[in-house]
Amino acid sequence: MPGPLVVNDAVVIPDAELVWRFSRSSGPGGQGVNTTDSRVELTFDVAASTAFSEPLRARALDRLGAPTITIAASEHRSQLRNREAAEQRLAQRIREAIAPPPKRRRPTKPSRGSVERRIAAKKHRSDVKRLRRDI
Repeated sequence: MPGPLVVNDAVVIPDAELVWRFSRSSGPGGQGVNTTDSRVELTFDVAASTAFSEPLRARALDRLGAPTITIAASEHRSQLRNREAAEQRLAQRIREAIAPPPKRRRPTKPSRGSVERRIAAKKHRSDVKRLRRDI
């Protein structure tokens, strides 16, 4: 498990910047649930990280709203699988935070032909319904 966390091609978080905490997990586990520390908390300080360039750090801090991210994982019975789940969730959260903003929509208007076709279809439908009426 130890090693850098690869977020994408541009961002790789060194293992030293990840803070792990383990505790007893509630939920399934049988007799072992009271003795194993399978719940995982992964904390990452975005503001102090060396993994980001300045523009990416600013974007991430703006979108996350807090300088640190804490991910808790306790859905699996084993600590190893919870560690993997926490790493995947952290990577996904950072990917979403540093993603470039979406392109701005350029407002368009319907073409004259499409407007005429729409109005002709409405008139045709109106005529069909009018002809169904009793005179």
